[in-house]
Amino acid sequence: MGEDDLVPLSALQHLVFCERQCALIHVEQAWADNRLTVEGSHQHARVDEEGRRFELRGDVLICRGLPVRSFRLGLSGRTDVVEFHRLDGSERTQGVALQGRHGRWQPFPIEHKHGKPKIDDCDEVQLCAQAICVEEMLDTVVSEGALFYGKTHRRHGVTFTPELRSHTERAAARLHELLASGVTPAAVKTKKCDACSLLPRCLPSPVEPARSAAEFTRRQLRRILADDGLGEER
Repeated sequence: MGEDDLVPLSALQHLVFCERQCALIHVEQAWADNRLTVEGSHQHARVDEEGRRFELRGDVLICRGLPVRSFRLGLSGRTDVVEFHRLDGSERTQGVALQGRHGRWQPFPIEHKHGKPKIDDCDEVQLCAQAICVEEMLDTVVSEGALFYGKTHRRHGVTFTPELRSHTERAAARLHELLASGVTPAAVKTKKCDACSLLPRCLPSPVEPARSAAEFTRRQLRRILADDGLGEER
């Protein structure tokens, strides 16, 4: 894939969470905020404002907002945080060399999420995709990362197993297939729909009782007369 074929890395999380939500956002360009999305945006803003883009704390170099991409997955985006852990001298074949830094450093991606761990693995897939991007860009192996949840204030460690990597690659392929089709999947109501900000658009609820055809015709006629200045809409 080329640069023009890359799609937002965040779309992968949307896809695994719900294919219809993914299509509404990335095909129909629909978006709506609710309390959860606003609080999540504030949490990411705090991550960006915590300090400099690069910060050294002992043997850990913290990098915020690192641009990443993978031509194999066809994804691009920005990480919340990638920690580079300094390796000891015995690990010369591992990690990466960083310009202006001595030794070898092991990348460790961290994604900040609002709330608590989800019942599905959409967050793990998004983090794994970030790791694959870092691997491809730095020609290294990233074996572990973490998800930090705002509600629990704890890191949830993630190991990038062969199964998770395979799942992530299949999800990326499905994402490109869905976006290329331009078709929004049908709505299916599940428990997790209640937390989705697009619920009012995805599953609209009837707001008026059914009316007779005669009443509908009278209402439409009143609107037409009102538009023509011949009557007043009631």
